[in-house]
Amino acid sequence: MNFWGNSRKLYLIASAMVVTAVVLLTFGSAWGKPAGQAMDHGDVRPAVPTSPAAATPVPEAEQEETSASSGSRKMSTVVYYQDDSGYLVPVMRTVPAQQGVANATISLMVKSEQNDMDAARLGLRTVLPEGCEFEIDINAEGIARIDLSREVLNMASADAEENMVQAVVQALTEFDSVKGVRFLIAGQERAALTHGTSVEGTFTRMNINPETRDSATGNSVQLYFPCASGNVIIPVTRGVTGNADMPTAVIELAKGPAATGTLEPALPAGCGIISAKIENGVAMIDFTSEFIRLAENSDGGRMALKALVLTCTQFEGVKSVQLFVEGEPYDPGAATLAVPTFMNIADDIVSTYIQSQTALIFDFE
Repeated sequence: MNFWGNSRKLYLIASAMVVTAVVLLTFGSAWGKPAGQAMDHGDVRPAVPTSPAAATPVPEAEQEETSASSGSRKMSTVVYYQDDSGYLVPVMRTVPAQQGVANATISLMVKSEQNDMDAARLGLRTVLPEGCEFEIDINAEGIARIDLSREVLNMASADAEENMVQAVVQALTEFDSVKGVRFLIAGQERAALTHGTSVEGTFTRMNINPETRDSATGNSVQLYFPCASGNVIIPVTRGVTGNADMPTAVIELAKGPAATGTLEPALPAGCGIISAKIENGVAMIDFTSEFIRLAENSDGGRMALKALVLTCTQFEGVKSVQLFVEGEPYDPGAATLAVPTFMNIADDIVSTYIQSQTALIFDFE
């Protein structure tokens, strides 16, 4: 009998089961109640989806029912983290359905042992300083006033301050009842934080991760690139001189990220665009032959194709994507061109991690 072969198989199976069990248990506890204290005043509802990047809403009636019951119902909300290079990264998280969902969302962004653990498992970091407390008030005009405690005056740099302000504004304006955000620090209005970041006036939703100062406000397109870690998609805003439309966005996507490091190209090097047009709600893109090298990526090109689909379907009227290579229809595989519910979903990231770790064990030679 081949005792070594049988023992080795049993070892691999047992190892896979241990990895899966540990990750499930760890992540199961990770999405628990966030540490932090806050008060949330006003009626806040999740935003109605207007693009693949919008949160999935939960009817208000369900929120009210849950808050008076066992809390078993769940709802989705969008939490803003940052990566190691300072890019803001929106992630859809599931929380218990509740009236104070804005409070729950911002609480998940405060540095704490639990929140940092949650973010680290996604390859990301929290944006609000440890010990930060806050109150949220939303008036009838849709202006959310957030009063942050003095901990925000002790942030390490202007970049950290800027990311915190932008992340809070982006997270709160995900809700359809919030049109703008005003900041108070320890109950007082201030012109700027310690390192000079403005917190004066009303902030409205802004272009995320602008590559240049001009692309923050000028004619621009939003592009999506895979993170170098392979875990998440990162949106960036790029200024353009021509029309801010789907063909322009695809051409800009083919140029790759402006900065090296965190972001990976969505398309293979040398890949050109023969044509890009919209017909009957379908973005039809014809690539040069270099496109087929996408399948050589470690994940078979899954994240790159997701970035391409997100870039195309952000435009009004685009419902799906069809690919061609040198004029011939190209099928990259089942479900790879499906429009994502959201660019980054925490549960999906966890599931992909478990699958990859299990595959590594069973591929062990």
